[in-house]
Amino acid sequence: MRSLKVLLTACGCPGASTLIRMLKNNGERNIEIIGTDMDEEAIGRFLTDKFYKVPPGESNKYIPTMLEIVEKEKPDVVFPESSNEVYFLACNIERFLKQGTKVLVSDPEPIKVSNNKYEMYEALRKNTDIDLPKYISVESLDQFLDGIERLGYPEMPVVFKPHIGKGSRGVRILDPKIDRIEQLLKEKPISKYMSLQAFEEIFSEVENFPKLLVMEFLEGMEMTTDTITMKGRELLTTVKTVEQARWGVIVKGELVKKDDLVEQTRKILKTIPLSYCVNLQFIGGKLIEINPRVSTFIYQRDVMAPYLAIKLGLGESCEEDIMKYGEKIDYGRRMVRYMDQVFHKKGRRVT
Repeated sequence: MRSLKVLLTACGCPGASTLIRMLKNNGERNIEIIGTDMDEEAIGRFLTDKFYKVPPGESNKYIPTMLEIVEKEKPDVVFPESSNEVYFLACNIERFLKQGTKVLVSDPEPIKVSNNKYEMYEALRKNTDIDLPKYISVESLDQFLDGIERLGYPEMPVVFKPHIGKGSRGVRILDPKIDRIEQLLKEKPISKYMSLQAFEEIFSEVENFPKLLVMEFLEGMEMTTDTITMKGRELLTTVKTVEQARWGVIVKGELVKKDDLVEQTRKILKTIPLSYCVNLQFIGGKLIEINPRVSTFIYQRDVMAPYLAIKLGLGESCEEDIMKYGEKIDYGRRMVRYMDQVFHKKGRRVT
């Protein structure tokens, strides 16, 4: 097969190193990978064939910078890894196509809905019969205090999060039953728990109160569905457990067969018609988040979803071809994420 050139964005994200390695070891062809990231020391810089530092996705310099890179490198595809970039790439997809490069993103509107948790829940509440968590949107401290009371606080713990956020940023649990002394002395200083008193101290004098979603606290196993989809048509979905997480990122999990979550994923995608690689997170069988981009996969050499998405985007595989890979899912396969290091001097990797 002909060689490919892939421009991989956000190549310093947690899943980038594995994604780069798996794309390189696809077993069919040579793939040259150009990495981009805001951080000039992003791990992908030392694992890809070339690297460019770029502005944040929301910057007005981001798209012009990416177009300059595409004009110079002429990649076959742009493969984005960050939720902060996909919307802006989607809004400019025709500009990349004019240069002969395919961008593996959904249409702008379903990305916008997915990235806003309140809009996401409202769309699903109105158009599906899936069971959603109880949620209330608040825009002031008084609304917040009323909302948590309506959800059962302090008898029941509640969760709050920004309408738009990523990587567990701004997500906290209010639970007065938590032992604060044990939490302080025995747990690592990375906690999702917060006291109502601390919240009120932060926001009592704030003029511009953030838009927050107050939600019921969900119990049960956290699982994610990782799917390849096209305009809302679910093609290939794997389900994995999230048995341990760190910094909001899975570090231990297993491929499992969960037909009910696959069916929920189909219904969700019909309402929010995303394309290519998409990740949906569930706790206790209820949806908590949609990531309209590639996420952590439990890879198999014969079921490599990002590579399959690239072939789909380039027209090398059709939707029916992708669906056939469902028969090859290796249930029971486990993953463990670990930390590693690279060494460099002035941007060049050294040993």
